[in-house]
Amino acid sequence: MATNPGLWTKFPWEDLGNFKYLLYVPFAAVALTGNDDSDNWAAHICMITLLRYIVAQIFVSISRVHRITERTRIQDKGISFEQIDREDNWDDFMILQVYVMTAVHYMPHIGFGDFPLYNKDGLWKMLWFHIGPAEFAYYWLHRILHHKFLYARYHSHHHASFVPEPITGSVHPFMEHIMYTAVFAIPLLGAFFVGGASVSMFYVYLVGFDFMNAIGHCNFEFMPRWFMSIPGMKYLIYTPSFHSLHHSRVHANFCLFMPIYDHMFGTVHKTSDSLYERAITGQAAPKTAPDVVFLGHGTNLVSLFHLPFMFRSFSSRPFEPKWWLAPLWPFCLVTMFIMRAFGKVFVHDKHRLRNLKMETWVTPAWAIQFFFKSQWNFINSKIEEAILEANDSGVKVIGLGALNKNEALNGGGKLFVDNHPNLRIRVVHGNTLTAAAVLKKIPSNVTEVFVTGATSKLGRAISLYLAERGVKVTMMTQSAERFQQILDEAPLEARKLIVHATKLEAGAHCKDWIIGKFCSQKDQSIAPPGTTFHQFVVPPLQEFRSDCVYTDLPAFAMPDDTKYFKTCEMTMERGCVHACHAGAVVHALEGWDFHEVGAIDHTRIDLTWEAAMKHGMTMK
Repeated sequence: MATNPGLWTKFPWEDLGNFKYLLYVPFAAVALTGNDDSDNWAAHICMITLLRYIVAQIFVSISRVHRITERTRIQDKGISFEQIDREDNWDDFMILQVYVMTAVHYMPHIGFGDFPLYNKDGLWKMLWFHIGPAEFAYYWLHRILHHKFLYARYHSHHHASFVPEPITGSVHPFMEHIMYTAVFAIPLLGAFFVGGASVSMFYVYLVGFDFMNAIGHCNFEFMPRWFMSIPGMKYLIYTPSFHSLHHSRVHANFCLFMPIYDHMFGTVHKTSDSLYERAITGQAAPKTAPDVVFLGHGTNLVSLFHLPFMFRSFSSRPFEPKWWLAPLWPFCLVTMFIMRAFGKVFVHDKHRLRNLKMETWVTPAWAIQFFFKSQWNFINSKIEEAILEANDSGVKVIGLGALNKNEALNGGGKLFVDNHPNLRIRVVHGNTLTAAAVLKKIPSNVTEVFVTGATSKLGRAISLYLAERGVKVTMMTQSAERFQQILDEAPLEARKLIVHATKLEAGAHCKDWIIGKFCSQKDQSIAPPGTTFHQFVVPPLQEFRSDCVYTDLPAFAMPDDTKYFKTCEMTMERGCVHACHAGAVVHALEGWDFHEVGAIDHTRIDLTWEAAMKHGMTMK
């Protein structure tokens, strides 16, 4: 919202939410049922609108792929959930323009129609109407909107986005878009009145307009130096860095797409040329190594669309496989095979906590691949590549997320430390903090627990920790050998409290179950009424028992001064991360100079918890 919203700030359909897309239905229905007019207006409107969405998606995707943008970024700052939400209705202007154009098309006596598909001369006329009156009118309208009265009521809404994204250029209040629509109609109406209008001019102008608008708001410089060095070019077309200065300096560089009017009226910011040079050479926001990296992986196949460079709004909310993703499943499957053949670890997102630079990287593997031994060498090779790349670039800590640290896969990261004993980077599975989070949810007066997944890293550490504090622990495992190994680790006084079980029925009278492996509806029915299921199993349990309590997976809300979160970490709430991710961050904040791999040192659970609390983390 603007700082002091004025008249007609909201679009009429803004409160409809996603139901606003029903406003496109009449056009699709007319086109699909064969009831279109002689100009096929509804069909063209649908196609133009689809192309505009495609252009927006392409630019959003490209601008969020760090491998593409990291060398020539303009602003080093990131964006926030607040900006994502404020810009969620970025496409309202398209609905407005669809209905305005349609109203004019069908207007009695002065409506337009019977256009040829293509008219070359008309396209040139349209271009001249844009270069002349449209650019000129926009320049002065834009300057007027920067007057403090109008700025506070309207244009400040747009400038709330200090670091723009490609769709930011379309984020304005309703009244402002009405003014813009009138200005942007000049080239189309001009070509119509002087002769030469065609159907193609709607495609070229509207899609081309969105293309140019996205260029100015993409926050990385890509206009080639040879192109911008052509005499006069800097007056005819702006660059991403030129318009970025309008967002950072506000009262300069007002042009639409052509800086000529800024040059004519003296509103070019003095650093425009130097910022372009710094950006195109990678000096505006130089690439630097993060302090800590968290290495995740894909989960559900359709989690592909939860990546930040896929669906912008979808990735900003906790992941859940929506029904409308189902038709895209084949695309995800093909992508998985392509990533298996050619994929590399990539940067998912970047954050900052005080002076600590954090990044999340992703291995090109989905959860299903971890369940096939034939894929383990591939997965481990990608994890190893990430560790070595991070080590060479100066990263201090790398945390292994979820299945990337599976015991059978690589011994909780120990494989990599053993293979590379001279690593400067510290490899961290983060499960010490995960264990602490599970334990903190267990009431202090509990005297007995039942543990499944008991011989896993977490199950072992939790069992030893509780037994040493006087809690009876029934460990369910089919492996007597592994149970005995854990029992032998316990102090003598704690061993009498650790009991071996091979069936779930052993927990039938225990009201605190600690779940570390899949537990079906039948399995859950064995627990007595009022049982609390404390979970560290991934994915979390399906909640079949209404008479029982299910704790959430161990997770932490990052400290309030953590910045630049724009996506959710899978199913986590905004600003929250899995406990193992938080564990890697704590490791870096504390400057601990050891690897946290292999078995969990349960004697460090309390120390790790206290460190997390000291740094402002909050358990969810």
